[in-house]
Amino acid sequence: MSEIQPADPVRLIESGCQDRIGVITLNCPARRNCLSSALIAQTIQAISELEKQGALVLILRAHEGAQVFSAGHDVRELPQGGRDPLGYEDPLEQLIRAVQDSRLPVLAMVEGTVWGGACDLCMSCDMVICAEDSTFTMTPARLGVPYNPSGLVRFLKNLGPHHAKELFFVARPFSAERARALRMVNHVVPREQLVEFTLDLARTIAANAPMAVQVLKMQFRALLKGQMLSAETFERIQEMRREVYESRDYLEGLAAFREKRPAVFLGE
Repeated sequence: MSEIQPADPVRLIESGCQDRIGVITLNCPARRNCLSSALIAQTIQAISELEKQGALVLILRAHEGAQVFSAGHDVRELPQGGRDPLGYEDPLEQLIRAVQDSRLPVLAMVEGTVWGGACDLCMSCDMVICAEDSTFTMTPARLGVPYNPSGLVRFLKNLGPHHAKELFFVARPFSAERARALRMVNHVVPREQLVEFTLDLARTIAANAPMAVQVLKMQFRALLKGQMLSAETFERIQEMRREVYESRDYLEGLAAFREKRPAVFLGE
C-alpha cells in the first residue's frame, strides 16, 4: 500500500522575482491578511528564497485592490491569559527580525487600511510607500493587549513620544497624509500610481551598487539598536505587562473581538 502524502499547506502569500526585484504578496483576503503564524512562516520562507534567487530589493504588499493591507495579529492565536501574548518568539516578532536582518532593502507597498501589528511590520521595513486613502491604526488598547517593549521602541524612534502615545492611547486611524507628516511613511501617492511608483523606486535601488546598499542597511540596523534598556528597567516593564495579560480585561478584550461586540473593560 502506498504511503499517504500530507496535503500541501494552503498558500496565504504569493512571491516571485523579476528583474532582481522580489515581490511578496499577502493573499488571504478571507482573513483580511491577518498575520497568522502560517502566513508569517510562509512570508519568512519567501524572504529567504528570494534572497537565494538573487533579488536585490524586496517589496511587501497586499493582493491587488485590497481594502485591508493587513488586520494585524490573528487574535484567534493569542493565548487566553496567563502567558505573554507578544513575547520574543511571537511569530510577528520573528517576521520583523527577518525583515530587519535581511541584507536586502524591504519596501512596504501599502494600499488599504493597516491595523495593529501590521503597522509595526510596515514601520520595520526600510521604506513605506502608501496609497493616499490608506490609514494606520494601533489597536492593542482596544483589545486590552500589552504591547511589547521592542515594538514601542520602534514607534518612539519613528514618531517621537507624543505622537506615538496618541497613536496607541487613542487607537484611532491616522490618515496617510498624517502618517507622512509623522515620518511613518516615505511617500503617499494616488492608488492607481502606487504599483508603478514603488517599482520605479525599487528599480532605482537595484541599479545602485548592491554591496554598498546591503552594508548601508546593516549599518543602519546596528546603529538603531544602539540604545539599551537597563536590566532593572526591562524587568519592571515585563512585570507591568504581566499584570495586563493576567487580567480580566485581557480576557474580555479577546472575547469581545471574537463575539464582535464592544468590550466592557473594568480595569481589573
